[in-house]
Amino acid sequence: MSAEPTLGELLARFAEAATYPTLPDAVVDSVKKRVLDTLGICVAASTLPTSSAARSYAAGQGGVGQAHAVGVDGSMPATFAGFVNGVLAHSLDYDDTHLPSVLHPSASVIPAALAAAEATGADGRATIAAIAAGLEVCVRTGMAGYDEASGTSVFFEHGQHATSICGTLGSSVAAAMLYGLDADGILHSLGLAGSMAAGLIEANRTGGTVKRMHCGWAAHAGISAAQLVMHGFTGPPTVLEGRFGFYQAWLHGQFDASAITDGLGERWTVPDIFFKPYPANHFTHTVIDAARALRQRGLSADDIERVQVGVPAPIVRTIGEPIEVKRRPETGYMAQFSGPYAVAAGLFGGGGLGVGLDDFTDELARDPDRRRLMAKVSVVADDECTAIFPHQFPAVVTVRTTIGEEIVEKVLANRGGPQHPLTYDELATKFADNAGRLLPETVVDAVRSTIATLDELPDLSTLLTPLAVPLPDHKR
Repeated sequence: MSAEPTLGELLARFAEAATYPTLPDAVVDSVKKRVLDTLGICVAASTLPTSSAARSYAAGQGGVGQAHAVGVDGSMPATFAGFVNGVLAHSLDYDDTHLPSVLHPSASVIPAALAAAEATGADGRATIAAIAAGLEVCVRTGMAGYDEASGTSVFFEHGQHATSICGTLGSSVAAAMLYGLDADGILHSLGLAGSMAAGLIEANRTGGTVKRMHCGWAAHAGISAAQLVMHGFTGPPTVLEGRFGFYQAWLHGQFDASAITDGLGERWTVPDIFFKPYPANHFTHTVIDAARALRQRGLSADDIERVQVGVPAPIVRTIGEPIEVKRRPETGYMAQFSGPYAVAAGLFGGGGLGVGLDDFTDELARDPDRRRLMAKVSVVADDECTAIFPHQFPAVVTVRTTIGEEIVEKVLANRGGPQHPLTYDELATKFADNAGRLLPETVVDAVRSTIATLDELPDLSTLLTPLAVPLPDHKR
């Protein structure tokens, strides 16, 4: 390595040093929670048509069985197990989120790490360390592309899906660690992953299911990068900051290197990644919480004359425009991006952690009672919320009742983030709501217990094998 380390060299040295005994307790606890959360989402997403397509694609590639994927009977190559689980993990918009980068780190890094760990026979402690380092690399490389002045991701402004782009880097680091590579090997894996990272978000604008594939391909690429290094491929040490490197190619050289280097190995970002308590666009979550608080006050939909939902200005276009469409979503998917429906979900819902997958069906999106309420909801920019965004997605919900009373509910910090964390028991409830719709209670309980003692496992076979079975059809 050079006398003046490159960004890639610093990350590689950090990953090599990130062994289980060096991890803070909060990081270990966070990783266990994220494995539980991710696998539950994978089970719940397994019946989607895109999930079936991912399984069929992977099964058609052949190869030596090395690892297991949710909903697949038997094993497959680690690259394709990572691919399938990565597709499932990101398909319900229920996976964790880092703010303000708006990355979804676990959906690629955890599938990659679990597949690589199973393929190599790694134990639970090594797996936890690899996931922790991979998540940290994903978040820090994503934050390097965050523009503090404008409060936006430069990746996003260029039409790029930072989740899968940076997820490929994080996945390569996690996989390299589990394949036993040293700092040089981890650096080469990053060097290869830089040429594999990909993801465009045009489908968010004009349609298509390709976004569901992104995290699966990131996991596949990350594992492939580590395997190719083992076979002799090498990458450039300046893969990130080089004249023709990662940030030049993606962001035209606009990046903040200090987001990668400051506190690396001392200050961990992993525990700060937000869990999603509700299966909807993250911008709607504080709206749901405000509506749930109104419900706890005893307010019902029949008591409401009108509702004003105040949110950060940049959010209005996502969950409030065009308002006529947001008030009348035709599908559960459209409802996930509707501010008016978030109010209805909070007042009427009751699944999962207060609102769950069963609250976002096509039938409920068109439910007459919900539509009557949604017709009374407006979504506007709120200055207080705008000042907080994008470090939180706050909401101020103001209700005018039929008897002329005005009620205000402010939710300025997201549930599931550092200021309002979810406990392991709460995430276990989310896991049971997700996995229990397709798996027997005995299997749900067994997997949940296994993850709670992940750092005691000699290998991962007892974790993944119970999930590698054909799952019954289930309509959301």
